[in-house]
Amino acid sequence: MAKQKTAFVCTECGSDYSKWQGQCSDCGAWNTVSELRLGPAGGRRGTAAGAGNRAGFAGARPEAKLLAEIATEAVARIGSGAGEFDRVLGGGLVPGSAILVGGSPGAGKSTLLLQTLCHLARGRPCLYITGEESLQQVALRARRLGLPMDQLRLMAETNVESILAALGSDRPDVVVVDSIQVVHSDDIASAPGSVSQVRECAAALTRYAKQSGTVLLLVGHVTKDGSLAGPKVLEHMIDCSILLEGSDDSRFRTLRGQKNRFGAVNELGIFAMTDGGLREVKNPSAIFLDRSEEASSGSAVMVVWEGTRPLLVEIQALVDDSALGNPRRVAVGLEQNRLAMLLAVLHRHGGLHVGDQDVFANVVGGVKVLETSADLALLLAIVSSFRDHPLPRDLVIFGEVGLSGEIRPVPSGQERLAEAAKHGFRRAIVPKANAPKSAIPGMEVVPVRKLQEALAAFS
Repeated sequence: MAKQKTAFVCTECGSDYSKWQGQCSDCGAWNTVSELRLGPAGGRRGTAAGAGNRAGFAGARPEAKLLAEIATEAVARIGSGAGEFDRVLGGGLVPGSAILVGGSPGAGKSTLLLQTLCHLARGRPCLYITGEESLQQVALRARRLGLPMDQLRLMAETNVESILAALGSDRPDVVVVDSIQVVHSDDIASAPGSVSQVRECAAALTRYAKQSGTVLLLVGHVTKDGSLAGPKVLEHMIDCSILLEGSDDSRFRTLRGQKNRFGAVNELGIFAMTDGGLREVKNPSAIFLDRSEEASSGSAVMVVWEGTRPLLVEIQALVDDSALGNPRRVAVGLEQNRLAMLLAVLHRHGGLHVGDQDVFANVVGGVKVLETSADLALLLAIVSSFRDHPLPRDLVIFGEVGLSGEIRPVPSGQERLAEAAKHGFRRAIVPKANAPKSAIPGMEVVPVRKLQEALAAFS
């Protein structure tokens, strides 16, 4: 028998080693190097690893060309039927692209993709490959959601060679593999879901998508810390990586792009989980601004920029006497280290000492704020809670706070103010550099340069 090759691969960065070691020398992660069993040295041609495929990864023999000779015509995208899904993808599905859809169990990955394929199957051939559920389970879900069932083709299979054979005969335009963690190859002697199986099966499916122009949608699992399971090299193979998130106590789901070769990253789509499946939310700001009728201290409205659009969300702060020697600093939806830094700026340049107070900060609605435009709104919410003085309900705030107490401008200030005015806000505290050149009808804009000016405008 031909000797089987063995390698050791880091699941975080994909680095190869000749023998096992406890720590990866490249990324520094511990206990991430695992054994990778390759196919036999004299294995069959055309296997999942593509040992006999000499046509190249994209389906053509490699040939050098001048950059000016390469055609750059716009590729016609395929609409998924959901505007929020198309927004995250950058405008729709691109033929020949490989898309990885991740999320925690129960987030709605299978529901979203089943809805998408049932919509697309009415105008083009589509194939849904399920490896975790039976055909009856998928059909029951489609019937429960009221989806059209007379055009979509289903197949239950986990062997990648059988999947590639079915794709070659059916020639679908869009295919879903649910999920990549259960797909395996006969040429690799390891269990489904292992590093070697996930990497080689994903490479084989991606190669087929590039060669045939088929849209490939892969469903991926996530680990306990929320990152995509499997080898890190899997995220480098695909063209687009999106994550569907949602808490158990909320019916809203957020679809966020983490990598996209055909559009903007960190684009956000909002869906609502209903009895009829996932329904897109066309005006998410109205959901996150569902505030109480009475004004309360510690609450402020800010405008964050998600992908290509502004989003109005409410931020809340609670400052209370601490019974501990080391007061707590808790941030939900915000970066905890940035909260501690802003509290130091507030003490030094705002004259407000909260070193003996517990400080809790929360972004309402489960939104994760990743940009610095929330700094000023967070500080004013903290001051409002500490002084027990509510902020005006028609006030919107945004701006970055520097270590010297200056208020720095943020991108797309005009668009943020326009979005706030559209939702009925009449006052705004913004950085001086973001002040509009012409007055906004019905809105009073207060430009500030320093933190002291913002505190004075608030009081």
